[in-house]
Amino acid sequence: MKLLNTFSKSALILSCTALLWGAGCDIIKIKDRPDPNNTELATVLNNPNKADLNTLVGGTVSGLRTDINLWYIDCGMIGREMYRFLASEPRNTGDLLGKENSQLDPGSFYTTRPWSAYYTNIRMTNILIQSSGTSEALSTEELNGILGFAKTIQAYEYLQALDLTNDNGIRAQVGNDINSVGDPLSKSEGFDLVVSLLEDGASDLGNAGNSFFFSLPSGFSGFNTPAGFLQFNRALRARVAAYMQDWQTTLDALNASFIDEGGDLKTGVYHDFTTNPNDQTNPVFADPDAGSGDSWVAHPSFVADAEAGDNRIAEKVKLRTTTASLDGLSSDYGLSVYGSQTTPIPIIRNAELILLRAEALINRNTGTDLSDATDRLNIIRNAAGLTDYGGPQTQAALIDEMLNQRRYELFFEGHRWIDMRRYNRLDQLPIDRPGDNVWVSFPIPEQENLGQQ
Repeated sequence: MKLLNTFSKSALILSCTALLWGAGCDIIKIKDRPDPNNTELATVLNNPNKADLNTLVGGTVSGLRTDINLWYIDCGMIGREMYRFLASEPRNTGDLLGKENSQLDPGSFYTTRPWSAYYTNIRMTNILIQSSGTSEALSTEELNGILGFAKTIQAYEYLQALDLTNDNGIRAQVGNDINSVGDPLSKSEGFDLVVSLLEDGASDLGNAGNSFFFSLPSGFSGFNTPAGFLQFNRALRARVAAYMQDWQTTLDALNASFIDEGGDLKTGVYHDFTTNPNDQTNPVFADPDAGSGDSWVAHPSFVADAEAGDNRIAEKVKLRTTTASLDGLSSDYGLSVYGSQTTPIPIIRNAELILLRAEALINRNTGTDLSDATDRLNIIRNAAGLTDYGGPQTQAALIDEMLNQRRYELFFEGHRWIDMRRYNRLDQLPIDRPGDNVWVSFPIPEQENLGQQ
């Protein structure tokens, strides 16, 4: 990840390519703003105006989508949710599934490109934080708003990196120089960094007034004010607390989030896509019946293990006219989670929050917690056309049910591998071929040289 300190050689070029959500690049039409193709970084770091900062926000949001397809391939393959059959790329069905005792490669695309995307965008947020702090155009509330936005996005990017590298930890990005590598952070220290950013961001957002001066795309509809974005921040905080097994904090954060047990399970914050010029389409959308050599298909166990009457099966997968087969693997079902090239991808949504509340109650297990958790699981079950849970009212049985509902409700949203890992159940995932493996952690990319395990 060697990027020069000019907009043309950094992530900030995004503001002219795929950024402003299909609006195209109008920045060069305004003489008092820097041209991102010719301007030194110092120009925007020194007293930028609101238009400059709005462009940086646009670049940051668009940067969230960089190489997003690799996240879903990495998590989906290892979590045995799906197969990405691509005859020209054998590492999908080889390395990611541990074929013939192979190892994950610290120099391969599935390791380096997601890492580079996260840290490029973390650099973007550092630039945004540094530049907004020098701007004389902002009121105190406006400054707090942009700081709260930047810290929340930065926390999310660090969490994405940590979700992949897990026990190998992450590193902190120092300032706006992509080549300034901070100290290695352990997994625990990585979580502490994410929590610190989310808490600082929440404090900023709480002092940001009633509106942002910058614009956000349609995926943030309902969350494009300081109050709404704070609910998004708290939703992420709840996810992190659950990952850290801090159940009371999970519940407290959920109470301040956008959780709505009587509301639409799909309400949330999304990556949005369009077919507009200079924008991006959904990179994980594909024809469910595409040929075996280039297809996205469901792991056979997803349909085989489903409870009878679960309407999520028909929503998320489609029976193919022919079986897709590659590299000793096969599936009769194509993915249809994202039904078109403009279908948005959730960052976090109401269904996950309800399931997080159920999970926290099950694990806290005091008083009426198990009964209350069952009520939340039934919200998810009933929405899927299933009757109320009728199994044992024990903590162990309800953890099984909670993980099963997360499997089917959040299918191909990047959770299954992480969920099974944090409950020490990776050995319960199916092994597709003799000699295959289920990985626990991705290596740190080799160029980072952080002494990974």
